[in-house]
Amino acid sequence: MRIGIMQPYFFPYLGYYSLIKNTDKFVLLDSVQYIRHGWINRNRILKPGEGWQYITVPLKKKGLNTLIGDMEIDDRQDWKNRILRQLAHYSSRAPFYREALSLVESCLDVQTGSIVDLNAYVLTKTCRYLHIPANFDVFSKIGMSLGAMNGPGDWALKISKKLQADEYCNPVGGKDLFDVDQFEKNGIKITFLQNNLRSYNQGRDGFEAGLSIIDVLMFNDVEAVRYLIDDIFLEQPDNRQLFCPTKQETDEA
Repeated sequence: MRIGIMQPYFFPYLGYYSLIKNTDKFVLLDSVQYIRHGWINRNRILKPGEGWQYITVPLKKKGLNTLIGDMEIDDRQDWKNRILRQLAHYSSRAPFYREALSLVESCLDVQTGSIVDLNAYVLTKTCRYLHIPANFDVFSKIGMSLGAMNGPGDWALKISKKLQADEYCNPVGGKDLFDVDQFEKNGIKITFLQNNLRSYNQGRDGFEAGLSIIDVLMFNDVEAVRYLIDDIFLEQPDNRQLFCPTKQETDEA
């Protein structure tokens, strides 16, 4: 069984969905410290004219050592309607504006004070829309403790062992975090995934890569988004690339 583990991000980028789609089990790691200015409660979309802007879920102020799972949404602010207003400029240029907006509205139509529960709901809804099996668990709800950490990537090894995985897959950007020898000693293969973030027409000059899935959905139908999600390569620790089926090969199988 191949597993992936990521913190619960808000409307994440394409590569996040690539990892979900290419693992048998996906874990939302919420039992680690919340770090400000990350992707837990915000992401990026286009802004009118040039460049990008953040869409943000406001959170209640907590102590520096607060875990992600204990962070609460600050509903004193009208953040849902603010996000929808930020998306309004797409209406003049994005061919799938209505479909994408309807999906976002349904994702935000949930009553919860937990940023983790909101993000899990968003992932469930968007994966269903894209016909991707959403086989994920929230770490704090599976009855497991991380305990003391022996290294920066030790949490991945512990969770992989607990879930009896034989392969752990991580985004390639975190490659240096992991002690490959320790994974191998425990009979767990480790691979790294990268989405190529192929460009698509954003209705203006230039291209802003790595934006929220919302932007991708604004300019592409479901089939095209699935193609972009599949545009990946897997890499072993020694930099050898592994075979990844193309969309056409997957469809013909």
